Amino acid sequence: MKIEIPRADLLPALNVVAGVVERRQTLPILGNLLIQAQDSGIALRATDMEVEIGTRARAEVHEPGEITVPSRKLMDICRSLPEGAVVTVRVEGERAVVSSGRSRFTLSTLPARDFPSMELGEAKLSLQIPSAAVKRLLDKTAFAMAQQDVRYYLNGVLLELREGMLRAVATDGHRLAKVSSIVEGVSPPGEDPMQMIIPAKTVLELKRLLAADDASIELELSERTVRVSFGENVLASKLIDGRYPDYERVIPKELPQAAKIDKETLRGALQRAAILSNEKYKGVRVSFDPGTLGLQSNNPEKEHAEDEIEIEYDGPPCVVGFNVSYVLDVLQVVQEASVEVRFRDGDSSAVWAGEGADNEEFVIMPMRL
Repeated sequence: MKIEIPRADLLPALNVVAGVVERRQTLPILGNLLIQAQDSGIALRATDMEVEIGTRARAEVHEPGEITVPSRKLMDICRSLPEGAVVTVRVEGERAVVSSGRSRFTLSTLPARDFPSMELGEAKLSLQIPSAAVKRLLDKTAFAMAQQDVRYYLNGVLLELREGMLRAVATDGHRLAKVSSIVEGVSPPGEDPMQMIIPAKTVLELKRLLAADDASIELELSERTVRVSFGENVLASKLIDGRYPDYERVIPKELPQAAKIDKETLRGALQRAAILSNEKYKGVRVSFDPGTLGLQSNNPEKEHAEDEIEIEYDGPPCVVGFNVSYVLDVLQVVQEASVEVRFRDGDSSAVWAGEGADNEEFVIMPMRL
């Protein structure tokens, strides 16, 4: 195999696939990426056996063939080369030689025939969805995913397909994010909504790779896998096998109190209060009073912080304890200038959302402080 490719074409392709490669692998070949040289260019593929990403790039192919090379080493080599460089990759025996100008690197290889390929079941549903719609759903919910929870079905994002709607839900048991997007022409195969739980790593890769534009992406769903095609890129992933909890039961209804708060003013006050909060629990006491919001925090060193901001609220006084990081995470994904918080009392979960954002709900459970 021998190819020539401009660094400007090779590096973006490597950026697409390299994110899926783990630094520590159970199999040595999982640290490599597969390069297949064909008449029209090259195809690159990387996998960790749970997620697989492939892409294509234009290249001058002098000798077709295929080989696997260390992913991170090839990435580091390309990054180190100057702009405008042309990279030559050729196979010599059991080695790959990467050269550009006067630079030359000899890399170990493993046989392409040993590179694993993810088995995709028969697709039972294929959808065309705007890339921006899927990216928005994942961007606004991923922060609430559980991290290595024994309840494995929480370690990802639930995608739910309804008639004319795509919904994403994530929760770690202490907070919940639910966001919906209207998507014309989309419908589940049956009368009931169709659900799939996308693993956290796949969610983060899609967030990184999807563009916030109107280009269509194709989702192909089988019993245990999902395949996402966009541009020259294809991502395939196993789904989490489990039943997601009934998230609607977690979202409190009939919340009589409501406050409207300027987002950036609240963000600044929370960041100040967090300085002296308990580093482990990050709790802040939030006091709702007519026209004002009070914030208090303290820590085991008996240090204390207080702050107060103006808000739109005319209900009875109420004090709620929140994890300040959870509230800041919500403010990070809200696009509106003001946030609305609805609650019942200091012992109940509160629902946060951007002002007028009817298709978004962020639930935060209270803390005992």
